[in-house]
Amino acid sequence: MRRIRSVILAILLGLGALADVAGASEAEAWSALRAGGHVVLMRHADAPGGFGDPAGFKVEDCATQRNLSARGREDARKIGARLRSEAIAFERILASPWCRCIDTATLLAMGPVKTEGTFGNVVVLRDQRDSLTSGARAVIDQWTGSGNLLVVTHGANIQALTGIQPASGEIVVVRGGSGGGSVPVGRLILD
Repeated sequence: MRRIRSVILAILLGLGALADVAGASEAEAWSALRAGGHVVLMRHADAPGGFGDPAGFKVEDCATQRNLSARGREDARKIGARLRSEAIAFERILASPWCRCIDTATLLAMGPVKTEGTFGNVVVLRDQRDSLTSGARAVIDQWTGSGNLLVVTHGANIQALTGIQPASGEIVVVRGGSGGGSVPVGRLILD
């Protein structure tokens, strides 16, 4: 019985420690965004249908892809409003060429959006995964702006870069510039 109590206590203490880490991670993410010079990796908002895209999809034709749901469009607007209410701005905004990423970035209403092929979906383009991930790391490593860079991409891409599998609309903040190495500073779930 004593051993069971000890195990339960250890589990509860471990859960408490995880909660502290999660809270610190969010606080660190906000601090980093306010300081500038970071790269914000955001998974596109809700786009039902699992991973990847339907057979025969075309990147240049949104009608053939998984697209944002009504909830995803609303979440993107809310996330943008929250970022603006926190006085967070972006010096540059990049998006994967997939429509759900472009639409998320546009609906944030944080500034002009430019597509960047190196953030293309590594699930669909699995034969290019290594080169896409290397290209994405190069973009992150080259970011030396005093402001933040926002990149709206896919969950699998963020996981390949950081080891974190984000939820739809989740933000992972990493250090920009050489030596940043895509090391996460913190995470935000704003929807």
